[in-house]
Amino acid sequence: MSRPVVALVGRPNVGKSALFNRIIGNDSAIVSDEAGTTRDRHFAEATWNGRPFWLVDTGGLREDSQSPMDVEIRKQVETAIEEADLMLLVLDAHAGLHPSDAKIVAQLRNSGKPWLVVANKVDDPRSTDFYELYNLGAGDPIPVSAANGKNSGDLLDEVVRRLPDTDDDKDNTALRVAVIGRPNVGKSSLINKLLGSDRHVVSAVAGTTRDAIDSPFQYQGRDLIFVDTAGLRRQAKVEDGVEFYSALRTRRAIERADICLLVIDAVDGLHNQDLKVATLAWDAGRGLIVIVNKWDLKEKDDKTAPHFQKECGEKAPFLKFVPFLFTSALTGQRVVRTLDLILEVAAERIKRIGTSEVNEVLGELQARRQPPQAAGHEVKLNYATQVDSSPPTIAVFGNHPELVAEHYVRYLHNGFREHWGFNGNPLRILLRRKS
Repeated sequence: MSRPVVALVGRPNVGKSALFNRIIGNDSAIVSDEAGTTRDRHFAEATWNGRPFWLVDTGGLREDSQSPMDVEIRKQVETAIEEADLMLLVLDAHAGLHPSDAKIVAQLRNSGKPWLVVANKVDDPRSTDFYELYNLGAGDPIPVSAANGKNSGDLLDEVVRRLPDTDDDKDNTALRVAVIGRPNVGKSSLINKLLGSDRHVVSAVAGTTRDAIDSPFQYQGRDLIFVDTAGLRRQAKVEDGVEFYSALRTRRAIERADICLLVIDAVDGLHNQDLKVATLAWDAGRGLIVIVNKWDLKEKDDKTAPHFQKECGEKAPFLKFVPFLFTSALTGQRVVRTLDLILEVAAERIKRIGTSEVNEVLGELQARRQPPQAAGHEVKLNYATQVDSSPPTIAVFGNHPELVAEHYVRYLHNGFREHWGFNGNPLRILLRRKS
């Protein structure tokens, strides 16, 4: 399920970043009395009353300025309005209305999307300081104080009430596959080769793909939906509004996916940004396959592929549990094998192990190595059961779950994998107190 996007817009120094920090619960966005501090966008995950959403902080709008920076900020805010599902127009209740506020209101109205007026810097909700804002004709302003949190709960209640349905119009029986990776590694070319048609624009110019594009496909009687995503750059490289929202769309595509194909460049090797993207997918509980593209351009012998895979596993241990496929989207080398791997990882993803078998393996592992004592207590693990799939999740019950050492959890993790594989999927282990 994809999170909707809520964007904060408004003039400089009205408190957008302070409100952003208040909602997400930390100081992610820089807050300053100097107008124009927020030049790039910040986004973070937020949740209220069980409803998750992306919250986006934008730069302050100066409609009367033609400076290059202010012109760029206006472009970015326009992109924010295009991408958002809900906008919050943040106004300074003490400063009152400004002529540019009416222009922003006109933009929001023209978007055809829902939006709310937020009267910030109202320490007392009973105050009449914000009544001037009714002149905008935009409904009831919601008074808040981002500085002390006053009335922020009421604001968030209204936000989640206005959020769109996020069930997605996807076929729940279809396997959704997100193709992720850095720009220009061959994601679109790979999908085109798999689909047997040029459905996706391919260019040597990095960043050609901006949107997450869905392409349905059927293989061996199974419905698949491939999602081509814009390449994720390092955060410092995400400079313009389009790039910023491309990164956000990629994260939303990961959320909606069952399995992710991480495409990396065989010649360039595994970059830190590749690892970041892989970690995003893995931590989100998605199945993962690493596609090493442009393998035809790599100087190699019979040891190159296993050495390449080993190096990746040393950089990120979870990649040891992920299948690698060495392909060339240009020549078609081993590309069809990608489809078989997707189905294999999907089967591993929903695999269910009976409780008796889980406990038998738990007993074998403890007979081989007992949990170490901690804080003067003998740690005992009594039983275990698989409590979930997609990703596979095993709950282990004992007398002191909080004292089980991390290295012993890894030992259990590796032992369970030796027996059941769960190849290409995270295996989550939950430690619970025996009731």
